[in-house]
Amino acid sequence: MTISAGAPVVVGVDGSTVGLDAVRVAAREAAQRRRPLRVVHAFIWPLMGVSGRPAPGAPVGGGLRHQAERYVVEAVAEAGKVAPEVPVTGAVVDGEAATVMLAASRQAALVVLGHRGLGGFAGLLIGSVTVQVTSRALCPVLVVRGEPRADGPVVVGVDGSELSRAAVGFAFEEAAYRDVPLVAVHAWRYPTPLGSGDFVPLTYDVDAYGDEVGRVLAESVAGYAERYPQVAVRHRPVRGTAAHALTEESKSAQLMVVGAHGRGALGGLVLGSVSHAVLHHAHAPLAVIRQAAGRP
Repeated sequence: MTISAGAPVVVGVDGSTVGLDAVRVAAREAAQRRRPLRVVHAFIWPLMGVSGRPAPGAPVGGGLRHQAERYVVEAVAEAGKVAPEVPVTGAVVDGEAATVMLAASRQAALVVLGHRGLGGFAGLLIGSVTVQVTSRALCPVLVVRGEPRADGPVVVGVDGSELSRAAVGFAFEEAAYRDVPLVAVHAWRYPTPLGSGDFVPLTYDVDAYGDEVGRVLAESVAGYAERYPQVAVRHRPVRGTAAHALTEESKSAQLMVVGAHGRGALGGLVLGSVSHAVLHHAHAPLAVIRQAAGRP
C-alpha cells in the first residue's frame, strides 16, 4: 500500500452531528500525520434531476446547493478549532456518497466517515455506504462512532496473513501517534485450513495449537515492534469467535484495527462477516485496512 507524501486525510460530511464528530477525529488524524485535511460533501441531487439552486423568489442563500456549501463551511471551521495548524480545504462534489468517497480514496492517506449520517450521506448506515467504502477503498478507512475515548489501547486483529500485517503496521503507527499501548488479538476455536488443498486434522493437541497461536502473534508484530520500540505491545490469544473477541476488546479500546480479509481463525474477516459484525457492534472507532503492505 503506497501513499504519496502529500496525500490528505479526507472526511465525508453531511451536516449531521455524527459528521462533525468525524471531522474532529479527521482533524486530529491529519495533525498527527502532518497531512492536509480535505472536507467533502457528496451532493446527490443533480443525479436525481433536482436543481440545487434556489427557487425563483427564494431568499438569497437558499437552495440545496447553498445548504450543502454551508455544511462544508461549518465542517472546515470545526476542523480549524480542533487542529488550527492543519491546512483544510472543502468541496461539494456532485455524486452519490459511496462513489464520491471511493474516488477520493484514490488520492487519500486516510478516509474518515461517521458510522451513519444525513443529507448527502443519507445512506451512510452500517451495511450500506460504510460497507461499500470500507470494502473497496484504496486507502485505510476510519469509521467513527461519536467522540473516541482519550484513554485505552489501540487493538488490532491478527491472523498471520499479509493483509493482517498491513493492519498491524497501521495499528502500530496509530499507537505511536497516540502514545498508547497496542493489543494484538488472535481469536481461535480450532485449526482451520490456510489454503486450497489443506485439511483439518480430526484430532489435535489444544496446548500445541495454543503455542502455534502464540507464534503467529509474535511473528506478526515482530518487525513493527522493532520499528516502533516506544509502543508497548500485549499479545492476547483468545479462544472463541473473532467477532466476539474483537467486540469485547473494543469496550476498552480507543481504536480498533482490522484487515478487510483474512485467513485462519480470522478467516471470516471479510465485510459481511467479522468486519461487518465489528462495524455493527464495536464500542470504539474502527479502521479497516484492505490492501496488504510490504514487510517492515
